[in-house]
Amino acid sequence: MAELPTIPADMGQAAAALQTFLAGTPKDARIVCLHDCDADGVAAGVVWQRAMERLGYINLQRVIPDRERNAWTDENRRRIAAAFEGDHEERQLFVLDLGSQSRQPAPGIQTCYIDHHRPEGVAEGDLLISGYEWDPIPNTSLMIYDLFITLTDIEDLDWIAAIGTFSDLGEKAPFPLIDITKKKYTAKYLKEATALVNAARRASRYEPEIAAEALLAYTAPKELALAADERVERLREDRAEVAADLAEAKKAAPVFSGQVALIRIHSRCQIHPLMAQIWRTRLPKYLVICANDLFMPDRVNFSARSDGSINVLKFLGDIDLDLPEGQGNYGHGHDAASGGSLSTEQWQRFLGALGFEG
Repeated sequence: MAELPTIPADMGQAAAALQTFLAGTPKDARIVCLHDCDADGVAAGVVWQRAMERLGYINLQRVIPDRERNAWTDENRRRIAAAFEGDHEERQLFVLDLGSQSRQPAPGIQTCYIDHHRPEGVAEGDLLISGYEWDPIPNTSLMIYDLFITLTDIEDLDWIAAIGTFSDLGEKAPFPLIDITKKKYTAKYLKEATALVNAARRASRYEPEIAAEALLAYTAPKELALAADERVERLREDRAEVAADLAEAKKAAPVFSGQVALIRIHSRCQIHPLMAQIWRTRLPKYLVICANDLFMPDRVNFSARSDGSINVLKFLGDIDLDLPEGQGNYGHGHDAASGGSLSTEQWQRFLGALGFEG
């Protein structure tokens, strides 16, 4: 694998780097934040917004990517560009929980990446704060909380960072914030709020901004979990739809080729990561791939998981489909958890490379 870009070695260095990045940035600068759509990404975006507001920045915009969740696709670059429209003398971009590349998603705009996936580069003049080589590896919303609490008072947002941590790392994650927030808010309501926030990106109608609005509207996970407003009711509907589709998908059985176990499902919901995780525990000696051909029109989206004995990023990285820039992607993320989004034609070539018939 290529040598990793230079990144802060610990939270202390990272906080100093962030302070330097923001130093001299006018309070009225146009600052856009592109963040992932899952509970960790949404929590990171919400904590970022509140922290930046409390630091006095007045021209902020959060942006959530489409279902490909790739900051460098044409569609998501258009979303970023639209957020910067207007006469703004000073501009900055944050990219949270979506990886990093040496190619800027918004050319010419200084960018700060905060992330815990495997780094893939950073443009000159940009900042990459990555926890990928830290021990233990934190999730992104926890990183955002720990970084910005050194700059402003955001202690009341601890439960939001905990939701992102519960989602990515579980309620036993080895970070002090987990024990603190479980005692303060209870694990029951943190888990309930996490499930509701995650449902927005998994459901067929894909409304992660509704989850962000819910996090912004309440001051504790119990309030959110028990709320009867329209936003939270929509999250409950999303959760019910996902549960129903997951129950049906569990009837699918894997087929095998070499080290790979392949499960194929057909759902408008983003349940392929859940299915891959379920089968990973049942088939620990295999790299498990769950492919969903109904999640996006004319595309196959898949999740790949292993127990760590197979490096998923290396395995997928050894498959070269020679994809045109911005058209299909796979093999980003974590050593034991990755995936991709391919056109139906690209998927057939991918299957062939794995030794499966179409």
